[in-house]
Amino acid sequence: MNILLVDDDQELVALLTRYLERELFHVTSVYHAQDGLNEALSGKYQAVILDIMLPGGSGLDILRAIRQRSELPIIMLTAKGDEMDRIAGLEIGADDYLPKPCNPRELAARLRAVLRRRRSHDVADACLELDELRIDLDQHCVYRDGEPIDLTITEFNILLVLAREMGKVVEKNRLAELSMQRSLTLFDRSLDMHLSNLRKKLGPSPQGGPRIKTVRGIGYLYQADPRDAD
Repeated sequence: MNILLVDDDQELVALLTRYLERELFHVTSVYHAQDGLNEALSGKYQAVILDIMLPGGSGLDILRAIRQRSELPIIMLTAKGDEMDRIAGLEIGADDYLPKPCNPRELAARLRAVLRRRRSHDVADACLELDELRIDLDQHCVYRDGEPIDLTITEFNILLVLAREMGKVVEKNRLAELSMQRSLTLFDRSLDMHLSNLRKKLGPSPQGGPRIKTVRGIGYLYQADPRDAD
């Protein structure tokens, strides 16, 4: 899931981003009210985490503007003890709220809950389509032409990270952190082994080439057109 985080507290943004990316969310952060509104309406995100107090405007005004055009899930971050802001946010259309400073684990849990509720209204949001592959995020299953592929949890996580970043190189250690929840150590070949098994199970692309490209010395990418893969 692509998540937009709108908050001018850069230290908090860095903390939340690190945690949410370990939980397999892809986080984009902006720090100004107008930038937050523009990004939220861009169609690139599945949810927004929105602070009340922002340079250039109020988070409540942004929420109101978003709700005029979109039902995008929104979690508000409010000052601790400021009940009026929370009530106003819910009345305008926020899906949930969390007082600051917030626990990253609780934020991730609330984010998943909001997304689950929204997916119940739109089943299509629970799947990613890549050529003849379908990745079912709710069931943690992958299908090729309707037939299930037996992947381990780690293989599924690797594919999911690369699919969400399709066409972009994912640095090797970042891929390990997102898919295995740990950094690689010296001479650690575990990620390479998982990738090798995943490539065998996925098989070649419809164009005949490998789906996942190795970018030597950097990392890996899932190509939109795998015919150019190494």
